[in-house]
Amino acid sequence: MRVSTSALAAGALATLASAGENYLGFNSGAMKTDQSAKFKADFLAEFTTAQGLKGAPGKFDAVRLYTNIQAYSKNDPIEAFDAAIETNTKILLGLWTSGTDSIDNEVTALKNGLKKYGKKLADLIIGVSIGSEDLYRISVTGLKNDPKGVGAGPDVITGFIKEFKDSFADSDIASVPIGHVDTWDSWTNGSNKAVIDAVDWIGVDEYPYYEDTKGNDIKNAGTLFDNAYDATIGAAGGKPVWVTETGYPYTGIKWGQAVASVENAEYYWQEVGCRRLFNKTPTFWYNLRDSNGANKQSFAITNNLSTTPRFNLTCPTHFDTPSSTSSGANKPTPTSGSGSSSSGGVSPTPSGTPSESGSPSGSGSSPSNTDQPGGAASLTMIGATFLVAVFGTTFALM
Repeated sequence: MRVSTSALAAGALATLASAGENYLGFNSGAMKTDQSAKFKADFLAEFTTAQGLKGAPGKFDAVRLYTNIQAYSKNDPIEAFDAAIETNTKILLGLWTSGTDSIDNEVTALKNGLKKYGKKLADLIIGVSIGSEDLYRISVTGLKNDPKGVGAGPDVITGFIKEFKDSFADSDIASVPIGHVDTWDSWTNGSNKAVIDAVDWIGVDEYPYYEDTKGNDIKNAGTLFDNAYDATIGAAGGKPVWVTETGYPYTGIKWGQAVASVENAEYYWQEVGCRRLFNKTPTFWYNLRDSNGANKQSFAITNNLSTTPRFNLTCPTHFDTPSSTSSGANKPTPTSGSGSSSSGGVSPTPSGTPSESGSPSGSGSSPSNTDQPGGAASLTMIGATFLVAVFGTTFALM
């Protein structure tokens, strides 16, 4: 196939434009806490609040989605697209890839969305994540937490990445960087190197709150985050690392030495978000609103989407966490570009802690990352990481 120099130039310009920006956003699933579906008005309320948060250290005008498919449909485009266009909210797309041998409905939903909204939607898409924590769920730690967990291996993920790229090679999003989201210890596992080789960026989900074998008192949370984040950067082989989930519960059960409280959630925001992430690397905080009623921990920084948050979001000028010694520490992470890939040193895999609340292992996996498309008819229970999988095989998160 012959590719024009103008097309190549356009793609290069798009990549450069993306690389100059470090996004601030939250995660947003397809369901509410009562497991009813979100529609345009629900997404609109989230995106409006996010951009109007009082005291925020920047404008939270980006969102990470877990699927392209609107709840209660087979392959209709998610109504978050319409809300994002109306609020000029940038979108990190997500495709569900666990427990399936096809992403046809995800691809169709996105194509339908692009056909309906055209450049208005395409220009807001900053990246695409093919899968979310699939590698973790079939790891030793993941299976220890949930022996019935449904994930996907490197061959499956890389196959879906190729399929997605082929499907959109001639589209308005052909140059959008492609990634995969997983836990830090999945990225440092050399058996998953093929996924690193296949992506433009990697997304990491980190929750020091759950690191109960490592002294997870709140005062140590910043150091625990740094250790995992720096290990991820080391394993990425020069590819950009986006922080796709992190946060701290304001209420919930005690986990090891970690205590859920508003005070500790604020401290974590300061010591991890302000010190290490905000305006330095693409960051999608967990979370703006609570959405999983089955989770025994609640992470929302707002109450009923008020623009007045639970705690002061203003960043301090002094931090308690010692500076990281990693070569990647405190350096801004560009938002696109392939870089070379290499396998990083394998860090010790943290011990997992099973949880009825759907909280992850000690690896810092997401507290309830269960958004998965499928169809409205069935309800599927698939374990700790999947708490209440609704909407086909999915959408228990957010």
